[in-house]
Amino acid sequence: MSADRGVRGLDRMLELQEIDLAIDRLQARRQELELGEDVRIARERVEGLEERVGETRLALSSVDQEQRRLETEVATLEAKIGAEERRLYDGSVANPKELESIQHEVEALRRRKSLIEDAVLSQMERREDLESRLPPLEAELAEARERLSEIGGESMQELDHIGRALAERTVERAALVPAIDEELVELYEDLRAQKRGVGAAALEDGVCQGCHQKLSPLELERIKRSEGIRRCEYCRRILVLV
Repeated sequence: MSADRGVRGLDRMLELQEIDLAIDRLQARRQELELGEDVRIARERVEGLEERVGETRLALSSVDQEQRRLETEVATLEAKIGAEERRLYDGSVANPKELESIQHEVEALRRRKSLIEDAVLSQMERREDLESRLPPLEAELAEARERLSEIGGESMQELDHIGRALAERTVERAALVPAIDEELVELYEDLRAQKRGVGAAALEDGVCQGCHQKLSPLELERIKRSEGIRRCEYCRRILVLV
């Protein structure tokens, strides 16, 4: 880095900028952790999976109940068919019209039984599908619960690390600022507030690294001759020659 003799500390502005950006990142991450953003996301995942597992179990229970109901109805129909067929063949009914009526009743019962048996098969297929989906969901839920527990512990550890890093960076900044002209620091702070935390930028190969615009040849020549505070003609950030 070249020395800038015109303004005290101008050659150290990028160092200050790097420290401040590091502090900004640490503070933003600390805020995320204190707000529990990571924990919130993990908890929402657990809750979503719990809901899916609960719905699947409820659907499975409903299928079981419906299957048992249908099977009971099939058994009832089989008993009725058996009773009607005994009346049809045991000689207890002699009237031809009554015998014909019994025959029609038996046929109707068999058709009804066939339809219900199809419904039973449908319920069995649905049950197999639900049973195949439930174990993976339960495994995913168990993993999500474990992750939620881990994140809670990891968040506390990370907060401790961030606290130490912030303290170190704050000490570095406090030691650096007195080496920089007070008016330059004030300008830098104003620019940081306006420019998303970046008040000073390197000038490399004629390009401002703050806005990535290439300065005009005339402006470049003027900046190189200047011993005062150099600023980008586009974004107005403080420029440091490197």
